[in-house]
Amino acid sequence: MHPFDSSKWGRICRFLTKEGHLEKTRVVEPLEASKEDLLVVHTEAYLNSLRSSFRVAAIVEVPPLTLMPNWLVQQRLLYPFRKQVGGSILSAKLALERGWAINVGGGFHHCSAEEGGGFCAYADISLSIQFAFVRLDISRVMIIDLDAHQGNGHEKDFANDGRVYILDMYNAGIYPFDHAAKRYIDQKVELVSGTETDDYLDQLDKALKVAQTRFQPQLIIYNAGTDILDGDPLGNLKISPEGVVIRDEKVFRFAKDQNIPLVMMTSGGYMKSSARVIADSITNLSQKNLVQLGSQPD
Repeated sequence: MHPFDSSKWGRICRFLTKEGHLEKTRVVEPLEASKEDLLVVHTEAYLNSLRSSFRVAAIVEVPPLTLMPNWLVQQRLLYPFRKQVGGSILSAKLALERGWAINVGGGFHHCSAEEGGGFCAYADISLSIQFAFVRLDISRVMIIDLDAHQGNGHEKDFANDGRVYILDMYNAGIYPFDHAAKRYIDQKVELVSGTETDDYLDQLDKALKVAQTRFQPQLIIYNAGTDILDGDPLGNLKISPEGVVIRDEKVFRFAKDQNIPLVMMTSGGYMKSSARVIADSITNLSQKNLVQLGSQPD
């Protein structure tokens, strides 16, 4: 009932495991984010609003959900979302311990403390960062948001917060058109519909060079949406699968060259081919020794 391929998360792991790239010992299953966890960012009023199936249907843009009992919406939709939020929070801790972590999910960048939207019911990026501030002794975080859409949720949550630097590179001609949130982007790269791979990667190279001179983070949150792929029904960009692989490698190398821990979240991507592309990209990261998917020596 929604263009989002909700099976992509599981298929990414199955591709990597079946093809021998990922050992199951490297997969950490997160806990569900509790209400207490969610209240670190969200208001009680917002969380209570999710008890309305009508409200959830509007957030995830699936009108028939309005007719479903809320207990079923909680069980089949919001519970899996809360597990992904738990993954984003845990990923920050794992990245600081190991240098990197990938949440095969998460990246709900349209949700802010008081408002959901665009298939995003919980603000996992903001939660991950706030937990890093409170529990992980972190005080400077860079968000690199390369989903095709503007990340208006975290932009509103960290408005004028000097501890967070936001680099957002997105198609300015599509949802969410949040001009108020744009004011809080530290480094804005606005693309036009139809932008192709070479131009995209060139603009990314330039943006990363600028970011490196402007801010020295202790942690990078990388929102790696694959809705930039050519043919995606919502992204309206023309990036090849190989371009996505190169993009991810550039961001991981940017972090590794500066010895900065990095969390990757897979975010948007509305075609069945997205899972294959993400799996290929993670495999490439492993082959380039930017992540370690096999068992570690004792």
